[in-house]
Amino acid sequence: MKALSLEFYKFRRRRIFLIITIFLLIEILWMGIVTGKSVSRNPDYAIWELPIITLCSMNGLFLPILTAICVSRIADMEHKGNTWKMLLSLSVKPAELYRAKYISASIIMLWVCVLQMLSIIIVGILNDFKQPIPLHLLSQFLIGTALTNMVIIGLQQWISMAIKNQAFALTLGMIGGFIGMTADLLPQQVGRLFVWSYYAKLSPIAQSFTNERMNFMVRDINSLLPMMGVLIVLVVGIYLAGSIHVSRQEV
Repeated sequence: MKALSLEFYKFRRRRIFLIITIFLLIEILWMGIVTGKSVSRNPDYAIWELPIITLCSMNGLFLPILTAICVSRIADMEHKGNTWKMLLSLSVKPAELYRAKYISASIIMLWVCVLQMLSIIIVGILNDFKQPIPLHLLSQFLIGTALTNMVIIGLQQWISMAIKNQAFALTLGMIGGFIGMTADLLPQQVGRLFVWSYYAKLSPIAQSFTNERMNFMVRDINSLLPMMGVLIVLVVGIYLAGSIHVSRQEV
């Protein structure tokens, strides 16, 4: 808890929450414009499934980059300030520091997920959706997005803390964004190999085109459980591997 509170104390001058929120607002604005134009062209699209699937698709591009920026700034505080030796001299174990940074990054990205949920509700209200707010779909959206975030946070933190030059971590984030954006174009079995594709794969809504018309289908949560199980295993495995590797590095 002390290490975690210290991380948030160090955030004060880094303006991480402000940077993340501004970046996220660009994605939300884009989603709102796409939804508004679709509804204006076809009133039948005034349903909650539209903004949810739109945001899930955009997350494949935006969230890998956003996660890379967030984790890089958290790790870079120690690299630029050269405070690793000072922290270790204060009996702070490397594994504790690694865990505190991972939890703090996860909390920030959970804040992102919550803001996205609220944005879906606001877009639905502004476009006069008649159906009640689908809390079960929003809950599935939150769980799927948060799980995918946690895996990517683990990857980004491993790179950011193991390598001082943050260009490598940011490049991984951009590559992840490209893969997440194009994953639906890959064969299904190939796409599953890339964790960045799971923003769309864990979407509670699936879409298809029939006679040049876009149709939406609600996915059964049971069909998503195997993929969620895979992500949970990846979260634990990547976190432990990164923590052990960074802890054994010479400072």
